[in-house]
Amino acid sequence: MADTILPLERPSDLPSGSGLSQISGSWRDIAQTAARTLGLGKLVHSDTSQNAMKQLMDGCINGPGGDVSQRMRTADLGRTYLDLNTQGRQGFLTCLAQDFSPDEGKLRQSVDNYLNATSDAERVVAANKLHKSSTPERLKLLTQFNALPNGVKFLVDMRTDLLAFKGKDPYLQALDSDLQQLLSSWFDIGFLDFVEMTWRTPAALLEKLITYEAVHQITSWDDLRNRLDSDRRCYALFHPRMPDEPLAFVEVALVKGLADNVQDILDTTAPLGDPRDADTAIFYSITNTQTGLRGISFGEHLIKKVVPHLSKELPRVQNFSTLSPVPGFRKWFEGLDSSVIEDAITREELKALRQLTDQEEAKDAILFCIHQDNWFENTELTELLHGPLLRLCTAYFLEKDPRGRALDPVARFHLKNGAELHQLNWMGDISDKGISQAVGIMVNYKYDLSKIEQNHEQFMNDGIVAMGSQVKGYLKQLRGSLAQESTLQKIRKTIAG
Repeated sequence: MADTILPLERPSDLPSGSGLSQISGSWRDIAQTAARTLGLGKLVHSDTSQNAMKQLMDGCINGPGGDVSQRMRTADLGRTYLDLNTQGRQGFLTCLAQDFSPDEGKLRQSVDNYLNATSDAERVVAANKLHKSSTPERLKLLTQFNALPNGVKFLVDMRTDLLAFKGKDPYLQALDSDLQQLLSSWFDIGFLDFVEMTWRTPAALLEKLITYEAVHQITSWDDLRNRLDSDRRCYALFHPRMPDEPLAFVEVALVKGLADNVQDILDTTAPLGDPRDADTAIFYSITNTQTGLRGISFGEHLIKKVVPHLSKELPRVQNFSTLSPVPGFRKWFEGLDSSVIEDAITREELKALRQLTDQEEAKDAILFCIHQDNWFENTELTELLHGPLLRLCTAYFLEKDPRGRALDPVARFHLKNGAELHQLNWMGDISDKGISQAVGIMVNYKYDLSKIEQNHEQFMNDGIVAMGSQVKGYLKQLRGSLAQESTLQKIRKTIAG
């Protein structure tokens, strides 16, 4: 591999206030204190070439001395990484991935020994040696950061960098697999703390909610206070080694009946509800906060903690539902052929669209409508588009991605968890984001505790989407290609159910 120069200066693309940079000073102190204890003097690493980085890493893995020496080297290496810019970090991770992967010669020899074993005893010994030789040295180094203050957060944020760099590079992909596996073991749900966030929660943590909210932006402290009022709840998961960083949080509205639009929930001027009168808990925002923990799902565990907690606190609350976005619908719809779209439109609707827009093709007519400024405030347009777009949205929920999973990521999460696709809500979110992603449509996924396991099994084993009566009604109205896909038998089973 080429001897790449890794810049050490603080770049503009890595803000000094980031979580990683804040711990650089404390790790530098740890490394220098340990160095003085060992009589090594001040540590200075002005050489950030690839060879120098490799030597530092090798010292962390194979260097002499005990725990103090190891802690010193690991802190020094971590501090060095924190001071690198984007290009430097990519080179650092590439070095770690390529130069500290399993030794090919030892691995081949272990494979041969296992294949040539002639007894059970020999195979057991050979399998153990094969496991050791296939385990990359970098895992030892990564594990050492667990002993440093904020070391777990460091690895989480390092993986955030890695996800941006890895692309199709097999070495970086392998490093990502190692790091994800390590973090998965550390972030097992048994280690997590379930915490209710209230207006009395420390301001530093409340600011994290504002920063991380990914579904419905928190626009002010008044907005946040509304979401933490007595008719609202907010719960979060924390890891003991990251007490200042929520891993995931869910925002809940306590209401009577099923909420069908987010504007009412987020309205800071709406009168305060009495939670004792509520019969429904609406999960209107579920956010995973740490990009570096991608692939490690916390939302499912969080919902399963919230439901019994609320049931105990408020026994009248018997219904649990989400009010969820449909982030991929508009992009999917705009990629369809007009002939497919016509399979979701009645003759009367198509005639009215043609007269209103002077567009002959169904797709062109709908696009003409939704490209008008503030079209969602025009009653004539919303009434005309209501049926066609909700039928198309129903078809969208049966679409699969190349891996055979539900195309919509939010649907994939809730259907896998055993929820029912209960209701489609027209004009459920008329914010800029709601309109641009899903022409204003939102969805209620209902968690019926008596059917969760059955729904989960049917979806995972047969791809059957549990649906409420309203959604089934729209499904029955689809014609032509939308009703003739390979999923037809599953659709029939769904409707029959």
